[in-house]
Amino acid sequence: MKQLLTTMTVLMLVLSVHAQNFDNLPDPIEDVNKVVDNTPDSIAKALMSRPAPGTTRKGDNPVLFLIGNSTMRNGTRGDGSNGQWGWGYYASKYFDAEKIAVENQALGGMSTRTFYTDLWPAVREALKPGDWVIVSIGHNDNGEFFDQKRARAVIPGVDMDTCYIGFNQRTQRQDTVYSYGHYLRSYIREIRAKGANPILMSLTPRNAYDEKGRIVRKPQTEWGAYVAATEGVPFIDLNELSGKKLDSFSRWKVDYHFLGDKIHTSKFGAELNAYNAAFGIMQSRNPLLKPLQRMLKMPIPDKWIANRYIIAKDGSVKAKPVVFFTGDSTVKNADNDDDGMWGWASQAFTVFDESKIALVNAAKAGRSTRSFIREGLWEKVYNSLQPGDFVTIEFGHNDICPITDSKARGVIAESKDTCHVYKLDNGTYEVVYSFGWYLKKMIDDCREKGATPILVSLTPRNEWPGGRIERRDGSYGKWYREVVEETGVEFVDLHNLSADFLDKKFAVKKLPDDKEKAKAKVAELKEKAGKYFNHDHTHTSKLGAQMNAQSMAKGLRAIHSPLAEYLKK
Repeated sequence: MKQLLTTMTVLMLVLSVHAQNFDNLPDPIEDVNKVVDNTPDSIAKALMSRPAPGTTRKGDNPVLFLIGNSTMRNGTRGDGSNGQWGWGYYASKYFDAEKIAVENQALGGMSTRTFYTDLWPAVREALKPGDWVIVSIGHNDNGEFFDQKRARAVIPGVDMDTCYIGFNQRTQRQDTVYSYGHYLRSYIREIRAKGANPILMSLTPRNAYDEKGRIVRKPQTEWGAYVAATEGVPFIDLNELSGKKLDSFSRWKVDYHFLGDKIHTSKFGAELNAYNAAFGIMQSRNPLLKPLQRMLKMPIPDKWIANRYIIAKDGSVKAKPVVFFTGDSTVKNADNDDDGMWGWASQAFTVFDESKIALVNAAKAGRSTRSFIREGLWEKVYNSLQPGDFVTIEFGHNDICPITDSKARGVIAESKDTCHVYKLDNGTYEVVYSFGWYLKKMIDDCREKGATPILVSLTPRNEWPGGRIERRDGSYGKWYREVVEETGVEFVDLHNLSADFLDKKFAVKKLPDDKEKAKAKVAELKEKAGKYFNHDHTHTSKLGAQMNAQSMAKGLRAIHSPLAEYLKK
C-alpha cells in the first residue's frame, strides 16, 4: 500500500504536475464504517482542483472558508464525477458574492487531526481580519492512530489534557494525538489570532436510524456544542437541522439523498445540507453572527398564495385548495393567441369550478421530468403545497430526448429505480434517473406534504399509423402503469381518453392496400385532425387544449378522484 503524501511532498509535486500524470496513486481504503473513500487518491491532484487558500477574495471583501471532509467536498475535483456531492459546492448560492467569497477548502478523507496537520497551515496563512471559518469535520476521526494508510484517528471527547504519543507510519515521525475537542480549540485559537471569526458546525447526518426510527445524531454534536459554549463561539447544529428534515421524509426519499453508501450525499443531499447550513446561520440568535447574516442571500420560495384565498361578502378570508398542473408545453404553452399553441391546463377553467378550487399552471414548455426537477421548477411547487392540495403530473414528450446534450432532459427509459452518472456535453456530470424514478419522486413529495398526486399520461400526437391515431402504450403508457401499480397513485389516462375521442371522429377501419393511396389517406387524417393541433404533431391548438381538458375531467370522474368534486357540474 502506497503512503499518502506529506504536505511538503505535495507542494513539490504541484510544481511538476504535468510530468507526474498522477499515475502513482494509493489504493482505495475501506474505513471502520465500511466506506471506501477514494477522495484522497492524491492530495497533490486535489490541491490542483481546490482553490489556493485566499485566492477567491474580491478586493477587501472577507472570505468564508469551509473546513471539512468529503461530506463538504466530494471527489478529488468536487465535480460530481462519481455521483456524490459535498454540500460546500452549493454553499455559495446562499451568500452575496458582492459581499463575501465562499471558499471550499474541504477535502475527502480528512479528519480534524489530518486536516489540521496537513492542510490547515496554508488556510491559516491566508486568513485576514474579518474573514469567517466554518469548521465542520469529524466523520473520519476513527480508525488507528498511527497506521501506514491514514493515521487520522483522534481521541473521542473534549478532554484538554489527554493525548497519545507514538510513531506515525504514514509520516514516518514521532506524533502526538489529541482529543476531538483539543483540535477544535486549536482551530478556534488560531482563527482568532488572525482576527477572523470561527464557527463550529456539527456533522452532516448519516443514513442510519436509532431504535426509535429516527436518523442517528452523531456524538460529535455534543462535543462541538460544548467546545463552542466554553470558547464563546457560534455553533450551528447542522446534524440536527438536516436530521430533522430527513426524519420527515419517507425511507425511500432519505435513501436517494445519499449515494453509494450511508455517509456521502447525492446532489439532493448536498443541496439539503447546504441550505440547512445557511438557514442555521440565518436563524441563529448569536450576536456574533450578525455581520455574516447580513451577507446571506436566502431564496424566497414561490407560494402562489394569491389564488388560494377568497374574500367572502362579510369580509372574512377563506382558503381554497389548489390544483397545481405540472408538465411540458402540452400542459402550458404560449396560451395567448387564438391561432397559436395552447397547453390544456390553460383551459382548465372550462372544466373546474374556480369558486371552489384555485388553478395554478406550473408547467413549462420544453421540460422533462428530469429538467423540471433539476431547474428547481418542481421545488417551487413542493414548497407551495399544503394539505388538501392536488398536483397533476404529466411528462413524457421531452423525456425521450438525448441524455447528454445541451438541453440535458433525456431520462433512462424505464420505470424501475435506476440511475447512472453521465458526463454531459458541456463537461459537467449529472446523476440521471429513470422516467419512473422521477415520477415516483414527485409522487412521494406530494404525499409528504399532505397533497394528492395524480399521474396523467402524455397527450397523443397527430400521427395515424394504420389509419388510427398513434398509441404509446408499450413505452410511456407501460411505464406509467408500472408506477401506478407500485405506488397506488391516482391515474388519469389522458393519452387514451383523447386518442379515443380522435379515433371516434377520424379513424378508418382499414387503409387502402395500395401504398400510395394509404399514404394519402393518412395525410388526409392528419389534416382533418389538424384542427386540434398546431405547428406540428405534438402541440395543440386552443381547440385541442380544450379537448384534452375535457378528457381530463372525464378521467377524473371515471376514477372517482376527490379532485372530481371540484369540476363544474
